Amino acid sequence: MIKGMSSDNVRGFVLAVSSSVFIGSSFIIKKQGLKKAGASGPGAGQGGHSYLYEPWWWAGMITMIIGEVANFAAYAYAPAILVTPLGALSIIFSSVLAHFILKERLHIFGMLGCALCVVGSTTIVLHAPRERDIESVKQVWQLATEPGIENFPI
Repeated sequence: MIKGMSSDNVRGFVLAVSSSVFIGSSFIIKKQGLKKAGASGPGAGQGGHSYLYEPWWWAGMITMIIGEVANFAAYAYAPAILVTPLGALSIIFSSVLAHFILKERLHIFGMLGCALCVVGSTTIVLHAPRERDIESVKQVWQLATEPGIENFPI
């Protein structure tokens, strides 16, 4: 278990990271399917629908759905302050896979952007405030009607 994190937060963290892996890779799989479909007829950009018959495109869609379900489940276990920044990691996975699988080149600014995404997501997750337990509806109303972000129950 990660030090200082509840078991629910760890589950949410694992689900959010796996969601990013699935979503990031789904773009690459779908693009492979679009390229294969475009080679056998008019591409999607020209109004063709041959990609609907391409198994790779459907595999990418299924991968995307699995990633979105994992992301949705992550919010059930962990607060949004922990889950949301981890969604940016799908950009990293997609960029790295595009570099190696699709042979798309990632230039220095792309690499810098990826590094900044990782640093930013890590910083937010590591320094996220702990959630307070809400014990009554009256407490929710009191927190909701008080001005100031410092009273927000995170």
